[in-house]
Amino acid sequence: MKRQERVVVIGVGILGACVGWNLSRHGTKVVFIDAGKPGEGVTNWSFSWVNASNKTVRKSYFDLNVASMATYRELAETLGPDSWWYSRGHLRWADDPAREAKLLETAALLADWDYRVEALTGIEVRRRLEPALTVPDEVPVLFYPDEAWVHGRHLVGRLVGQAIASGAELRVETAVRDIGTRADGSVRTVALSDGSCLDADIVVNAAGPSACDVAGLVARHLPMRREPGVVTRISCERVPVHRPMHAPHIEIRPDGDASVALHSREIDALIEADQSPSELARLLRESARHIVPALGNSRITGTRVSNRPIPADGFPSVGAVPSVPGYYEAVSHSGITLGPLIGRLLASEILGGKPDQILADFRPDRFPA
Repeated sequence: MKRQERVVVIGVGILGACVGWNLSRHGTKVVFIDAGKPGEGVTNWSFSWVNASNKTVRKSYFDLNVASMATYRELAETLGPDSWWYSRGHLRWADDPAREAKLLETAALLADWDYRVEALTGIEVRRRLEPALTVPDEVPVLFYPDEAWVHGRHLVGRLVGQAIASGAELRVETAVRDIGTRADGSVRTVALSDGSCLDADIVVNAAGPSACDVAGLVARHLPMRREPGVVTRISCERVPVHRPMHAPHIEIRPDGDASVALHSREIDALIEADQSPSELARLLRESARHIVPALGNSRITGTRVSNRPIPADGFPSVGAVPSVPGYYEAVSHSGITLGPLIGRLLASEILGGKPDQILADFRPDRFPA
């Protein structure tokens, strides 16, 4: 690709930021477009857990996540970890025999795939890692030492800031209204809600939950699930946990010096029952208090219900769409885990024209036109 060509990145969450940052490092002219502000959408309201232990449904998907975990460690060395990278492992346990057996079965599979996992007991976890937990003494607890959590908004800010320093442009609180194409179907322009129109040689659709709408602007059908989730933040004088954990009925992780983030698939199921966000937040906080009593005096500071950006088959859609030359997709659930690798590989594909083999199962053309 010629260096003077312009790449418009639609959506400045973790995926869009990683793609644009990688392109700008190679001298490409990048324009970031976001309907809100960088990193403040789904990226900021994610559980933000960097992992591959929850990605065993397909070996190629597991391998993709493992590779991105390694890319994160490289990124932390490049940027400096500062206030965005927290690599302290992850804990998981269950409270009934069937779920416990499933967790142990998954851990055995992961060990066979050379993924590090330690089987501890509740008392060992309290002594070594998390003294504030109420986990019973003899309950098996799985510890994944290579996993981490990321402050997504802070990371996006760092990436976009560096890209701008390299010459990128940023348009915020501006939606994409149309994508113009040439007679041969290739990308030509991007029209914005503020009335402006940008010349574009390449468009990257990294619009998260709105990616199907952006795809529709080039007559591309991108089937996506509707799967809403709720995340709540609570404040406390001192954060009593040190790493992400999947406890029975609740997921808990630190969120900075005086904040904790909470999520639960069980409580997500109540969204469709028209429970109010404030009631969902109350239920999350109550569940967390049973696991970490020190959270009893915490205060709810924010709650967001977001639709997860999940293509219909559950796997990422990354790469060029042959029917629309110049149009690329970077759409995925687990964007927090996959962002650095997808960003690097998609930038390489845009610059060099050749997709990486690790993305072979996740190409956009697997969805019929």
